[in-house]
Amino acid sequence: MAVKLPIYMDYAATTPCDPRVLEAMLPYFCETFGNAASRNHVFGWEAEAAVKEARSQAAELIGAQAKEIIWTSGSTESNNIAVKGAARMYAATGAGTSGRGHIISSRLEHKAVLDPCKSLEREGFDVTYITPETDGIITADMVKDVIRDDTILVSLMWANNEIGTINEVPEIGALCHEREIIFHTDATQWVGKMPVDVVKDNIDVMSWSGHKIYGPKGCGALYVRRRKPRVRLEAIMDGGGHERGMRSGTLNVPGIVGFGKACALCLDEMDSDRARLLKLRDKFESELSSRMEVVQVNGHPEKRLSHMSNMSFGFVEGEGLMMGIKNIACSSGSACTSASLEPSYVLKALGVGDELAHSSLRLSMGRWTTEDEVDYAIEHITKAVEHLRSMSPLYDMYKEGIDLSKVQWQAH
Repeated sequence: MAVKLPIYMDYAATTPCDPRVLEAMLPYFCETFGNAASRNHVFGWEAEAAVKEARSQAAELIGAQAKEIIWTSGSTESNNIAVKGAARMYAATGAGTSGRGHIISSRLEHKAVLDPCKSLEREGFDVTYITPETDGIITADMVKDVIRDDTILVSLMWANNEIGTINEVPEIGALCHEREIIFHTDATQWVGKMPVDVVKDNIDVMSWSGHKIYGPKGCGALYVRRRKPRVRLEAIMDGGGHERGMRSGTLNVPGIVGFGKACALCLDEMDSDRARLLKLRDKFESELSSRMEVVQVNGHPEKRLSHMSNMSFGFVEGEGLMMGIKNIACSSGSACTSASLEPSYVLKALGVGDELAHSSLRLSMGRWTTEDEVDYAIEHITKAVEHLRSMSPLYDMYKEGIDLSKVQWQAH
């Protein structure tokens, strides 16, 4: 079957909106257009009912109560509310040797967590950033080793957005509960692809976003636990007291309706999607690895999301490789850092050298990825890498058996 070009293999950056989601949203733009906070007429009541239904759909996907769902504009806002809101709310309980309290995160987090942590450091909080082993996994033991008496918050992503590795979230959450520490996870890449039960998984606060689960952009959610423990967050934006006082602002009713529908679809189709994508990903990685030398799959070999693959190709310049496969939409890292020419900070933190980090590609598949598209990607990535290597003197030296790490390069 002919492949329609260009092909999209960047589902980790964003997903196309499912037509069923769009269909659910459309009436709320022009027909049922009320403000969900308008409690004195039918237009507001209809909008409020739609928001309530979506809140139930989002809650059902993660095993929560509807009242525990807070609407936001996306995971970046959710992460900011979670990290800053929890730190400031519980600062008094952690005041001691560190000033305002101690926070634990990791060097592999998305910028939407790292930058709020840096902001909190300027406010007097002390932050420990865990660096995992080369497999990219954050374990409960790693967290246990850095917990202090004044630790008030642990914020660690569930699955990494560049390499797909899966952290020990339930175990980390249990550890935090033993120590009465608030545990937040950025689950943007996890929710909708893998099962979630926020109670069994020991999660206090969790972020996710509509546009990663075939819903609309500009709509996200934050789960905030109400019981055992009851979590409170200080608002980072004032005005109106919407969303239990944690996030003021007029609700994006069409976006919320679409978010809820996307959650319902993921609940129904998650298992079948995951099984199909795992087969495609494994084929993609095994074919490329068998066809070429010096190909490295980054992250843990098994403990990774089924739809994401991050691979490095030795003796290839990354920008040239991206140009050579311009009909394949993919990325060299997080969508939020793709404008930078710097190698991925995630790969660098795992000890991947600059050369391999610069030559890495993140390809992610989704609901509409076909096997023909995967075959096309395999063929054209192979051709592009071989073409670039044919012009590389370093690759010629490698083929001749020269140990490049021992070559003494002379500066001119």
